[in-house]
Amino acid sequence: MSHTNPTSTPLLQASGLSKSFGDLQVLRSIDLTVTKGEVVVLIGPSGSGKTTVLRSLNGLEIPDGGRISFAGGPDIDFAAPLRKRDRLALRGRSAMVFQQHNLFPHFTVLQNIIEGPVQVQKVPRAQAIAEAEALLDRVGLLEKRDVYPFQLSGGQQQRVDIVRALALQPSLLLFDEPTSALDPELVGDVLTVIKELADEGWTMVVVTHELSFARAAADEVLFMDGGVIVERSGPKEMFTNPQHERTRQFLDRILNPLHEDR
Repeated sequence: MSHTNPTSTPLLQASGLSKSFGDLQVLRSIDLTVTKGEVVVLIGPSGSGKTTVLRSLNGLEIPDGGRISFAGGPDIDFAAPLRKRDRLALRGRSAMVFQQHNLFPHFTVLQNIIEGPVQVQKVPRAQAIAEAEALLDRVGLLEKRDVYPFQLSGGQQQRVDIVRALALQPSLLLFDEPTSALDPELVGDVLTVIKELADEGWTMVVVTHELSFARAAADEVLFMDGGVIVERSGPKEMFTNPQHERTRQFLDRILNPLHEDR
């Protein structure tokens, strides 16, 4: 890997996560460890539970069972009713970038970015503005600070959404298929930003269908199907020598979409 070597210190440990929506069980005893500076990529077919894992780590979804522990807290056992302070603590440790950017349409780019730090984290406004401008410059969008989201391309909006997540200075960045809603020619700009963040040592969990990104940026790749982690390994092993037949089938369909000899 080219980016900063992960430490051996677990930043996040999830164990036995389960979740059902009615009669549909979407997570079946999921175990996940993310060390500081590590990039973990989740791949798998739609409906396999990948997004539910991310939403559980961020407190957007409440598992029916299992535990999530962050270094330095919180340590949450979902067998008990979730306290509001634990949910807020989960949200305070991670920031999520969604498939569809969720920018406030009536706010400028700068206002979108400083809203969380100023209103939630009580960062002084001048400091929040300075940090936001530095981050916008970092992704090549400083000149867009005073425009509104509708004046940006989809790729630019998604990069602003990434900056908005970074401005919260989270311990963990969560990306839920951040390029799936973009025109193909805009995908590269967003993936480049995420790869650069990986190189800088940000800890992240990424759900994506962009296997080239997973190869280039991941320390560990997890293949999910049917609410379970079928296989986990480094990217080289996952893409050159998958051990499970279900993994091989999935990768073949993604890498060889026109392959008819099935």
